[in-house]
Amino acid sequence: MSHERHGSGAPPALGLAIVGLGASLAPLDIAVNVALPAITAHFRLALGDVQWLVICYVLVYGSLMLVCGKLGDLFGHRLIFRLGLVVSAIGCAACAAAPDWPLFLWARAGQGIGTALALSCTPALATSLFPESGRTRALAGFASTMAIAAAVGPFLGGALVELWGWPAVYWIRVPIALVTLALSGLLPSPKPDSRPFDAPGAVLLALCMSTLLLSLVLSQRRDVPGVWAAALFAVALGVLYIYVRRANRVPEPIIRPGLFADTAFVVPNVMNVLASLAGFSILLLTPYYLVNVLKLSALMSGLVLALAFAGSLTGAPLSAFFVRRIGQRPTAFAGVALVGLGLLPLGFTDAATPIVAVALLLIVEGVGQGLLTVAYTDIVTATLSPRDRGVAGSLALLTRTLGIVSGASVLTALQARGAGDLTGLAGFLAGYRYAFLAAGGGLLAALALSLAIPRAWSRR
Repeated sequence: MSHERHGSGAPPALGLAIVGLGASLAPLDIAVNVALPAITAHFRLALGDVQWLVICYVLVYGSLMLVCGKLGDLFGHRLIFRLGLVVSAIGCAACAAAPDWPLFLWARAGQGIGTALALSCTPALATSLFPESGRTRALAGFASTMAIAAAVGPFLGGALVELWGWPAVYWIRVPIALVTLALSGLLPSPKPDSRPFDAPGAVLLALCMSTLLLSLVLSQRRDVPGVWAAALFAVALGVLYIYVRRANRVPEPIIRPGLFADTAFVVPNVMNVLASLAGFSILLLTPYYLVNVLKLSALMSGLVLALAFAGSLTGAPLSAFFVRRIGQRPTAFAGVALVGLGLLPLGFTDAATPIVAVALLLIVEGVGQGLLTVAYTDIVTATLSPRDRGVAGSLALLTRTLGIVSGASVLTALQARGAGDLTGLAGFLAGYRYAFLAAGGGLLAALALSLAIPRAWSRR
């Protein structure tokens, strides 16, 4: 794709703000978690059924992310971004106005399509605003906007539900999408690429990712036999095999399998999945620890949890600084180490642990995530061809999604294993500590192992 700009030449900072505003639609979905009790009551759902609200959304956008990134590379990142904003606005409005539960789920799936279209192209759009020498700075700015939206999400959700009810967490994103759409004409618009789009490969890749994600989701549901999750995982591997065989024969696959033959490329991707998996323990388990063990109010718990995102907000620009001075891979290595060092001590906490100590550890973990996110995305972006920036950005976002979905299953199992036969608060605390020891210690062990692999973290 030609990278000549055809927009109106908006200043890079303004362009980055527009891209960040559009990208914020995804992390703002955290507000939906706050609205889950109200949605459950409105549709008269069983507690297990409401999980499909999250599941169908993640399945759709996760399975389509790489395909949408490729569409951006071929037809223009701005075009696909704008299409995603339109679909997101329609999807959010449909969620808010849905008269019954089945239509609500269909609307959530539509919202997932919009997220895949818009979000997949945002890293590529961010880097297109700056010269190649400013690529890391652009990625740091993009990561910062995502961290801000993730930190604001829970507070915004609570306020909206309190004032106007659960539909407000969806209505609020309609004007955000439409304002971004109106401003998106200021973004650069490269000429369409003449390369062909591999539609059969796109179907295979989307099927592979959807079955993989669904197998991970079902593995954590006790009401679903384990054989179903195992069967879906086997199907995902089979479809992946077919995709790889086909992709090695076509001139322009969605993503080249040969990339994953290089350990220097594979290891940072795997470590990003594992760091996202381990870090999800904070969102999954720490809210219960803060409320039930440390006896904090819901508001105070939200403020404490927001410190992890504040850490990410600090880590992102630091990552750009360190990448310029010590390189991408040492910075990513340091990020993974800080995530592990922030999580591991949380495995030694109890009811007597000072809240300041917990807060400091959450900040350390967040700084590590910020360092890793920017440096890792820079590695992926630098490895792939400049004309495949959409695929590169999509891959970076997809590995994080895989880590979070896996984390929901793995961390729940670890917490249950740690609790053992204990019940009540004692059982929760035992499981909580076990999960954090395993998450933090396991991540550090994986990092040490990766350093023993020749060329795994070597600079190109």
